[in-house]
Amino acid sequence: QVQLVETGGGLVQAGGSLRLSCAASGSTFSIDASGWYRQAPGKQRELVAGWRSGGSTNYADSVKGRITISRDNAKNTVYLQMNSLKPEDTAVYYCYARLSGIIYWGQGTQVTVSS
Repeated sequence: QVQLVETGGGLVQAGGSLRLSCAASGSTFSIDASGWYRQAPGKQRELVAGWRSGGSTNYADSVKGRITISRDNAKNTVYLQMNSLKPEDTAVYYCYARLSGIIYWGQGTQVTVSS
């Protein structure tokens, strides 16, 4: 099993930046994919950015060029650097990790971008 704890959410003005962190514990050596989803009020959860074993990453079209996913394997932590934030980026951001075909989720962290 894997436990995920997200930090770094908050309130920021449009054009500002935030960095989210997701610290994993447990069977982290078996994680083969991880990343971030978000869910805005009244909308479905959507992928923001993710990586898979082999090094490939993917991003939602709406965040390309503004948001970057990165990892620190020594700290078992995945980061989401968010720049040039827009009000439409407002959502609860969830970290996920895949282990043996099972998806584990963090508790979510709120990101609010004011106009």
